Amino acid sequence: MQLRQDVGALSAGSRKQLVNRLQRYETPNAAPAVTGYLGLAREHGLDTAHMALQFVLSRPFVASAIIGATTMEQLRTNLAATNAKLSEEVLRAIEDINLIYTYPCP
Repeated sequence: MQLRQDVGALSAGSRKQLVNRLQRYETPNAAPAVTGYLGLAREHGLDTAHMALQFVLSRPFVASAIIGATTMEQLRTNLAATNAKLSEEVLRAIEDINLIYTYPCP
């Protein structure tokens, strides 16, 4: 399992690095929210993409999740998220972070 990079790290070829038009995600609460989610994933030994996709798919009002992959590795990681399951503890912790940083990137 590969854990994602730290907040602020720009991967070579990332959308942010290539077009630098993602200022929507540069709000005061964005980095602290991401840091919280990254920390939670690390604490529970989860891949961050798996955690994010499983959280979205666990919402009763969501019929599907849209994934984006630039590389085959990213696609494999995203598809493998269907096999991941989040514990109630992790789901509660995600909700707790969301209460602190509600709508960090509106």
